[in-house]
Amino acid sequence: MFYGSIPAVITPFKDSNVDYDSLNKINDFLIKNGSNGLVPCGTTGESPTLSHNEHKKIIEETINVSNKRVPIIAGTGSNNTIEAIEYTQHAEKAGADAALIVTPYYNKPTQLGLYEHYKMISENTSIPIIIYNIPGRSVVDMSIETMVELSKLKNIIGVKDATNDLFRPLLTKNIMNSDFCYLSGEDGTALAYLAQGGHGCISVTANVAPKLCADMHTAWRNGDIKQAQKINLKLAKLHHVLFLESSPGPVKFAASLLGLCFPETRLPLFKISQATAEAVKNCLKEIELI
Repeated sequence: MFYGSIPAVITPFKDSNVDYDSLNKINDFLIKNGSNGLVPCGTTGESPTLSHNEHKKIIEETINVSNKRVPIIAGTGSNNTIEAIEYTQHAEKAGADAALIVTPYYNKPTQLGLYEHYKMISENTSIPIIIYNIPGRSVVDMSIETMVELSKLKNIIGVKDATNDLFRPLLTKNIMNSDFCYLSGEDGTALAYLAQGGHGCISVTANVAPKLCADMHTAWRNGDIKQAQKINLKLAKLHHVLFLESSPGPVKFAASLLGLCFPETRLPLFKISQATAEAVKNCLKEIELI
């Protein structure tokens, strides 16, 4: 079972190339500050802009740096089923603990198409698979009924739920396999998601506030609700400013202020505005991260 604060790790770039030295520094920083896992090559890691070789090397580097200190959930999704199978097979061979597979973007598959997409990946791999349901970016929303059917397959074990629908985990739990893993994909409602039966959060904010995020989840698991709420309130402004523009632009800028990497993104994402940069910087100062 995956749980707690799991950063969706940014991919650092330098002069348009993947900056592997900074990647290793970021991953070590996240682990040492209490993260409960890492997700390389998710959409926060700008996976649609990575070459096949970059994608695979980033996953390999993350597994090597982690050295089994925390589980690695490799982003292996694609809107091309054959490509998703290739990435997932590679992650399995490289030693990842699970694969995070986003619902196919742009194609707009039907629910049956979604089912067959994940079924084919499942049939061609044995690594645990976590469905990533994010209708705001992929346009398609996986229904509860489709997810229930997929959970019956041998290695589909959980969901990263970025619908921001806090009723959904309760509705799903009433008809789902009790071992299914529920991970939030929305930082701003992560604590509320735990209250609705979730197990953790695959987080953007945890890239720059890993200890605060991890401490909030630990407090919740320990039954210290007031402490969890206190940390959640402190994090709220940071959650907000990190999504003033398309992610991961703001969080990469925040990471640059921490000395972790350059703020560079790949087109079609571009440098954040001065107003957003000031808001991010002021927030990091306010909550004493810089």
